[in-house]
Amino acid sequence: MEFNTQLLHGSNSFDEKTGATQVPIFQAAAFHYESAEQLEQAFSGSGQGYVYTRIGNPSVHTFERRITSLEKGIGAVSCSSGMAAISLAVLNLLEQGDELVASSGIFSGSYALFKSLSDFGITARFTPDVREESFAELITAKTKLIFIESIGNPKMDVPDIKALAGLAHSHQIPLIVDNTVTSPYLVRPLEQGADIVVHSTSKIINGSGNSIGGVIIDKGRFQWSEEKFPKLFKLKKAHSFFAYLAKLRSGLYRDLGACQAPFNAYLNCLGLETLGLRLDRICSNALALARFLSQHPQVQWVNYPGLSENPYHHIASEQFSGKYGILLTFGVGSKERAYNVINSLKYAYNLANIGDVRTLVIHPASTIYANQSPEERLEAGVPEDMIRVSVGIEDIEDLINDFDQALAG
Repeated sequence: MEFNTQLLHGSNSFDEKTGATQVPIFQAAAFHYESAEQLEQAFSGSGQGYVYTRIGNPSVHTFERRITSLEKGIGAVSCSSGMAAISLAVLNLLEQGDELVASSGIFSGSYALFKSLSDFGITARFTPDVREESFAELITAKTKLIFIESIGNPKMDVPDIKALAGLAHSHQIPLIVDNTVTSPYLVRPLEQGADIVVHSTSKIINGSGNSIGGVIIDKGRFQWSEEKFPKLFKLKKAHSFFAYLAKLRSGLYRDLGACQAPFNAYLNCLGLETLGLRLDRICSNALALARFLSQHPQVQWVNYPGLSENPYHHIASEQFSGKYGILLTFGVGSKERAYNVINSLKYAYNLANIGDVRTLVIHPASTIYANQSPEERLEAGVPEDMIRVSVGIEDIEDLINDFDQALAG
């Protein structure tokens, strides 16, 4: 079954009880049981069923099954936001005294989260680039994971997932990949050697900007050692390949309450059905727009992996099967000039999101990176004149004409 067919017909695409072709929305806080004994079994996990939507919900479970199938994992946990997913994914592995290594080019929210972990005795080390040797230099005996993005947002750097998975495994630690910017349509990091994948489902998965959510997918093949991960090692005896997910569901996920709402899960399932079609159009538009901007006399620079002169073009071509993602960035010389271009656009919405069917723009330095120092913004690849574009599905002629008139202003 090919990707787009799987989106419509794979992983229980209709409700078995009613025949409904869309996911029923179980908008309930809790679920009734006929006897106290049955509820006890459900609570303990020895019996099947749902107890409380903070812990599990049929609508949410349907979305988890579908995204698990697409990413080729063994299970998933849906969260209230992308940041909740990232937080839970890493904290399920880290304790006081531990360290993680991540690229400095990751999303500003992730960067800020990892920096704030120092309040809990956890150290984050950031590489200046995504080269394997840069990560290797920062790994210590205390390092418990490597965290990367499939394409850095908005640095647009593309790591070699296979190489970094090999590096992580040589140190007996897992590789976590944020696949938000590419989605499983462009790349399945678990098939490239990664161990855990996270998404902000608010972006490409949903596709219409109508709900917030996140998800964590586990490959279920990492060998948790007793030395580095004693708690997971013990759980492995009882839960086998599901040790990571079992620890997560019975621990932080249950206790912190960062669950995905049933209605948001329903909207995410709707979004999944058109994922392939949307990505085909968006990636085609993004490449055409990047090529146009790279030739425009008012544009100082363009960063998009699809451009042949881009330093990440080769690895992106290999990993993403000839498509290069939804994001591009370009510079126009100054912050004031960037503001003028953004304010002159007619079709591109100026807002803090990506992955919509509509084209979206933002000035990163003054918004999502406003709380970072000039040095940190430089490391993240965010100059003052940068405009980030999340390309939509509009007719490319209209997009090009819109950016052309905005740049002429």
